[in-house]
Order: sequence, then structure tokens, then C-alpha cells
Amino acid sequence: MTPTLPGLLYLGLSVGLGTQVQAGILPKPTLWAEPGPLVTWNSPVTIWCQGALWAQEFHLVKEGRQIPWYQLRPLEDRVTAKFSIQYMTQVYAGRYRCYYISPIGESQPSDALELVVTGAHSKAALSALPSPVVASGGNVTLQCGSWHRYDRFILTKEGEHKSSWTLDTQRHPDGQTRALFPVGPVTPSHRGTFRCYGYFRDKPQVWSEPSDPLELLVSGGSGKPSLLTPQGHVMASGQSLTLQCRSAISYDRFALAKEGAWDLRQCPAWQPQAGLSQAHFPLGQVSSHPGGRYRCYGGHNLSSLWSAPSDPLDILVAGGSQDQPSPHGLRPPQGPPMVPEPSDRGLSGLRPAAAPPPLPPLPTSTPTPGSGQMQEVRGCRPRARGQRPAEQLQPSRRRPGPEPLCCPEGHTV
Repeated sequence: MTPTLPGLLYLGLSVGLGTQVQAGILPKPTLWAEPGPLVTWNSPVTIWCQGALWAQEFHLVKEGRQIPWYQLRPLEDRVTAKFSIQYMTQVYAGRYRCYYISPIGESQPSDALELVVTGAHSKAALSALPSPVVASGGNVTLQCGSWHRYDRFILTKEGEHKSSWTLDTQRHPDGQTRALFPVGPVTPSHRGTFRCYGYFRDKPQVWSEPSDPLELLVSGGSGKPSLLTPQGHVMASGQSLTLQCRSAISYDRFALAKEGAWDLRQCPAWQPQAGLSQAHFPLGQVSSHPGGRYRCYGGHNLSSLWSAPSDPLDILVAGGSQDQPSPHGLRPPQGPPMVPEPSDRGLSGLRPAAAPPPLPPLPTSTPTPGSGQMQEVRGCRPRARGQRPAEQLQPSRRRPGPEPLCCPEGHTV
């Protein structure tokens, strides 16, 4: 009997695969997760396993289990299998591999897939010391901290190729756990959005909620602006504070940074007269937050770089600011102040150095003059979740005229 064409094709495939099996090189499958390996609690995720042609069955194995987690027939293309998880929880978090069964044997297991669930615990707080705006060639320390006794913190950077770094936490006498990630010498490639997570050592794939995003910006060598305050450096408790950033350079925007804070205030520039650009930053009543050290920066719409920082401006509060909450609403118990300790690992260019304790963020609203009541700034809206602070401002034409309103932290124009 003459063999048919399908029979000859199958025979040729079997011989080819058989040769690979004898040589011990049967192609191992590829394993990946969509939309990604970091999955928010109760969100869906799909795990894909892709093998070789004529795979008859796919097995998904979870580390720590003696038997396959799932067994599925391939899809119509005969080379892939789809494993769906409708609601992600810590039950599904772990390390996975897959393999397939062919007519002539069993493949080697795939490379490991680390499936992580986020949102299992309260989020940590991420801040930049001394500021989220860093001069090119300078150094900065990203600090992740929490009142939960996490064993480790993970710092992640968004981008086409997501990066992450892990450090063991340091426990301090006041009860906070913390990790310091030194970054530097800084180049424009360090610019981006960072978040951090905490987790416990016995459950490395079960992470906390992500911290609020921190945008790390790099300043260039253009002329530094001046930072002024009409009220003076020493403020009385309850007095309203406004800072003014100005420059003889025609900047399109200005940013105000407070040392130890995690976010930036940004404001479009305006021209009170030809050859002068400036912006006012109303910070509200100083009784609502302690003093601190501020710097401002100028920027152009067509560049992602900021200017060199202004000289620092120190604001002191007389007779107030006691028992203030720490950044992100974390209130420490009574005890000695926290002093960061050196870390021996960093993103690039180690700079283990002590730094002052983090300061509270800037207030998120501004008072109505004469009323003492806090209200939202007219013309501003809450910033969308995940929107980058550096992208708040839209290009606008500068011209002499009334000063634009400057949005509070967490809002956009």
C-alpha cells in the first residue's frame, strides 16, 4: 500500500522530532503571562504556553506541587495552550513552568515564570532625597518605607524594559521599616517613573499595593532661577505662605520641590514684563505643615530637562509644626527621629550617605484669602491615576498679563 501524503508528512515530522529527542534537544516551550506577570488583586490574567508542532497536551506546573497545576489540550494552532485565571489572588501567586507531550515524548520544562499578585497589603511610601529633580552627574537616594514590618522592598521603574531592584528592609526604633536605593551618577537615562512594593520573606510573590508614583527628573546646565518669598524666611503659625520662582530666561514652566517630598508642584510661566518669566506657588497656611527647604527649576516645553536648581530657600515656622504626620499620611509613634542608614547596593554608582528624615508633602489645596478655609483651586482637576507629574503642563504661549493659577499637588491644569 502506498503511503498517503499526510502519512508521509507525519512520518517525516516524527523522524525529525525523534532525532531531536535522541539528541536531547526537543524544543522547550515558551511561557508568558498577559497582560503581564504583575497582577492586581482580583484582576484576570492569562498564562500562555507555546510549544512545538503536534503537541498533544500541555501541562502547567507550579513550584511546590507534586502534580501539574493544569492539563490542557492545545488550541487550534496545535502549538499553544491557554490557562486563564479570572480572579488573581495569593493562591495563584508563585513560580510556574510548562511542558508539552508530543507523539514521541515529553519536552523539557520552560523557563520559570514568576507570577506576582499586588495589592495584598497596604502600600509603602516612596520619596527622593534630597529632591526628585537631580542634576546630571549628581546623586539621589530613593527611600521606600512603611509602618508594616515588611522583610523586603522592591523598586520598579516603568518603561519598555521594566527594571527592578530588591533590598532587605532596615528596622528602626520607631517601628518603621525602610530601604534606601542610591542612584548615581545620574544621567538622562535615569529619568522615569518609579514605584516600590513591600513583601514578606515567606511569600515573595505576594506584594503590597504599589506606592504612589515618583517621577525622577534630570536637570541640565541652563541658568538657575531665583526662589523668593515676600513673607520672609521665618513664618508664624497660621500665616499663609507663597513662594515665587523667577528668571531672566524665558522659561515656559517652573517646578517647585521640597526636600524629602515625593512629588513636584508645576506651574506655567507668565511674563509680568518683557525679559522676565515667573510663577507663584501658594502653599497655604504654614500651620498645616512644617517648614522645610525648597528649590525651584525652570523648563522649556520642547525639552524634558530642567534647569539647574535655584539656591535653596529655608522656611522656618515659629511656635508650630509639632507632632506632624510624616509623608503620605504616615504618623510615627513617639520615639527618636529616623536617620537613614547607608545601603551597600544601588541602581548604578553607589552613594551610601546619611540624609535627613523625610518631610511631609506639600498641602493639596489652597486657602481662600481671608477665610482660612481650604478649597480646591478654580480651573484645576484631580490628576488621573498614574499620570506623570512631568506631563501635567501643556505647551502654552507666554505673554504679559494676569498670573495663572498654580495647581496644588495632585492636580493638573
